[in-house]
Amino acid sequence: MFRALNKKEGFTLVELLIVVAIIGILAAIAIPQFAQYRAKAYCSGAKSDLANYAIAEEAYFTDYDAYTTGLTRTTITGFSPTKLVVLAHAGTSPQINGFTVTAIHPQCDNNSDTVADIFTWDSTLGGMQ
Repeated sequence: MFRALNKKEGFTLVELLIVVAIIGILAAIAIPQFAQYRAKAYCSGAKSDLANYAIAEEAYFTDYDAYTTGLTRTTITGFSPTKLVVLAHAGTSPQINGFTVTAIHPQCDNNSDTVADIFTWDSTLGGMQ
């Protein structure tokens, strides 16, 4: 019923050090994996923008019987790329046979080199290359 007044409660220093070591090991495993998942998400965003751009480009072609010459909001309505995704449209004149566009996100890096991955959509070859 009564507690002894001289009994001390708490954790020992060894127990606290073990807990800190375990948390450090888990963090050392989790942080690199998290970075890889983020890079894959950025790559998915770039690929998604390519597919969305292709849909918008085909809608433009349906209306005007030619593909656009560039990536401006005035030429393709309803399309806006994801933040930090850079799209580059190949071609300088209205194209009738197809279009090619590339996408890059500066933080997309599937392989561990220092260059970000570049994705290409070519409508004449059937899509994502």
